[in-house]
This record gives sequence, structure tokens and C-alpha cells, in this order.
Amino acid sequence: MRKIYYRDAVREALDEEMARDPMVMMIGEDVGPNGGTWKANLGLWEKYGDLRMKDSPISESGIVGMGVGMALTGMRPIVEIMFSDFMLVAMDQIANQMAKITYMSGGQRGVPMVIRTTIGLGRASAAQHSQCLNSLLAYFPGLKVAVPSDAYTAKGLLKTAIRDNAPVVVVEHRMQYSQQFDMPDDADKNLLLPFGKAKIMREGTDLTIVATSTMVGKSLTVAEHMAKDGVNIEVIDPRTIKPFDYETVARSVKKTGKLLVVDEGNTSFGISGEIGFGIMKDVFYDLEAPMMRVCAPDVPLPFSPVLEKLVVPNENMILEAVKKLV
Repeated sequence: MRKIYYRDAVREALDEEMARDPMVMMIGEDVGPNGGTWKANLGLWEKYGDLRMKDSPISESGIVGMGVGMALTGMRPIVEIMFSDFMLVAMDQIANQMAKITYMSGGQRGVPMVIRTTIGLGRASAAQHSQCLNSLLAYFPGLKVAVPSDAYTAKGLLKTAIRDNAPVVVVEHRMQYSQQFDMPDDADKNLLLPFGKAKIMREGTDLTIVATSTMVGKSLTVAEHMAKDGVNIEVIDPRTIKPFDYETVARSVKKTGKLLVVDEGNTSFGISGEIGFGIMKDVFYDLEAPMMRVCAPDVPLPFSPVLEKLVVPNENMILEAVKKLV
């Protein structure tokens, strides 16, 4: 086991895949000599040159459009969009081109490309730079959406995404870039984490928590706290929300009889409701209590750090929901 920063795990994945396949390249704002806005690309421009680590103008629609064109001609581009909010500027290219060309060509043309983007409440970045749009991305058929929760999954899911022949959006959490995590010694260049396969992070019998991104770590903290009171919580990290591993979640809820979904996105019309409904046909008669969720409220996200803390899902909010369920 070794310690590694989240951003360095991302850089390892990029470096290994660019060394493995000369068709892999990156394009985005400040991805070149600057090493990326979040410094996850440091040293790659010097190693691979300007043609494979390409700085772009400030035009998200142009960046994604160029990525689609590169993918159609045999390359495997990685497009970096520094804030997921900015993908809305390129939504025609993402939802109508990137996601649909394979279907509209009858499978004659693939779009093997990756968008790397970020979410992250907690930096006081306000309403236009803090949104969690994961559920919006998952809505569009043709896209895969991966949501790493730590350095290990950030590396393994990104490497799998780069090798996938379908378009993938990898959503990294910017509050984690400067955090250190444990990385298994065998997480080398062969590390590939499968899409659509959830990971049971902690086994339990009294309650199932399904958590995404940074909420996995917070849920594990709550689970360890509640274990002191004799409450045994199972925590599941879905890793990808499209495809989603409903089978693992349903099997867990059949065992525990209770479900709590924890997600940084807004409460309404989001991932949490989809997970609950998605397993309902399998667990309806096993539920001992209504499903609950802890998410951000349906408000534009505040700039004030004091107000932002009131909307970011945290351990206390999760703990309160757990106590209501058990």
C-alpha cells in the first residue's frame, strides 16, 4: 500500500494510457504547459508534446466538437472541462453528437472519447461553478458516466474510460485533488475497474447506504460511528451511475430492509430518486421503512461559505437520516 494524492492518481492514469496508445491525447483549457487548472496534468506536456497535450481557446462547444471529430477519425481524445457547469455550453455537442453518432450511423462510426470534468461543493464557487450535473449526463442514452470516490477509483475508472469504445464522462471531485489516499501496490498500469459493477465498501446488516463521490467517505465515517452503538451499516459505492449496478444494491437492501442514498446533487429529479425507483420492483416487500435520501436542497448554490455549509451534505446530515431509519 502506498499513499498518493488524488490528482497524482489521475496523472498516472493519463500518463500510462498515453504511453500505451499514441492515439490518446488531451485537449482543453490550460492542459498544456500550465499542467491543468487542477494540476492533474503536470509534466505531461513536456513528455508528450504540444500535439498531444493541446491548449484550447475558451470555447467548450469547440473543444467537445473537436474531440468528437478526432474520435471519428480514429483518435482517442480526452477533453477536459474544468467545471461541469461549463458542459451546458457544449450540450448540443455532448447530447446530440457525442452521445448519438454511433446510433445514428447504425454502428458504423464509434466515438471513443472521454470528457474529464469536475464537481465540488465546498470551495465557495457559487451557483455557476458548483453544480452537480451527474443525473443530467446520465439521462442521455449513449453516454457512460463514471464517478470516482477516491484515488484508486479515479485511476482505475479513468483508464477503463479511455479504453472504452463508447463516449464516457468521468466526473472528478475537485475537493479531493489535494487529498491523499491509500493506493494498493498492484494498482499499476494494468488497473482497470469495470463499469456497471458497484463495490461494497463496508458490509452490514441493519441499513444500506448508497453514496457517490465524496459522500462515500462521509458515509463510511458515519457507519463507523454508528457501529459503536451496535448499528451495522452497509456502504456501497456504485462507481458508475451509467451503467448502474442495481443488482448489488437490491441484494443489499433485501438483506438490510432499509435504504439511504447520499448524493451531492439536488434532491429533486436526481440520482437518488432513480436509484430508489430502479430497485423498487425487487425490494418492495423487503423494505422495513421508506427509502430516504440526503442530497443538496433545490436552490442555486450560495457563494457565502457560511451559507454553502448549510447545503453541502455532511456527516451530521447523514447521521440524522440514519438515526431516523434505524
